Amino acid sequence: MAMPSLSRALILGLALLSTVAAMPEASAQSRYFSGNDSFGLRGSASIRHRHVSFYRPAPRPISRPAEDDFYIAKPAASETPYDTPGLQTSRPTVPGSRAVVKRGIAYAPEDAPENIKQAIWAVNTLRRKPYKWGGGHGSFLDSGYDCSGAVSFALHHAGLLRSPLASRGLAEWGERGRGRWITVYAQKGHVFAVIAGLRLDTTGFRGTDGPRWRRDARSGWGFKARHYGGF
Repeated sequence: MAMPSLSRALILGLALLSTVAAMPEASAQSRYFSGNDSFGLRGSASIRHRHVSFYRPAPRPISRPAEDDFYIAKPAASETPYDTPGLQTSRPTVPGSRAVVKRGIAYAPEDAPENIKQAIWAVNTLRRKPYKWGGGHGSFLDSGYDCSGAVSFALHHAGLLRSPLASRGLAEWGERGRGRWITVYAQKGHVFAVIAGLRLDTTGFRGTDGPRWRRDARSGWGFKARHYGGF
């Protein structure tokens, strides 16, 4: 009883094979690119390149702080620009555009803007201050400073910061990238600054010893580089 059904299936199979054999051979491109295949097989010289879509993230806008986070000081006519009451500083300078350190004291470059010189001279008053966690945050004048307190002190005397910021706040201060005169390098837990070629940092070869000018460079890997405007 099953023989007629088997014979019918065999006949249909032979007919299908005959139809396929009679079809013209597909071209190389149709063999390699079928349906929605966007890539195909590689290594064949006969295959033409095809455009492939890819993801390109949209550019992120520059994060700018609120107006109260920084300011350009405008002293009265009777004041020396960027001076702080009660802060007595000497004003040593050197020719050129890079600061130098002599016996722990930074000499401001003569080519630097006036507010950058004032920041350097002000930081010189911290060279004997110890490291103090939270120092420089309640007031810019303190008995000791931590890393963000010292950097905030410098930015304040450059006329670029109204009130102290912690390292997270400094990571969003100003604009992204390195500056011409001041660059702040901030990450969660630590921050330092490079001012006219000198590094202001609370850590050196001997560990954490307070705010000092450092002649040696420090890698900025893992830090956000920030600057403000033309400085």
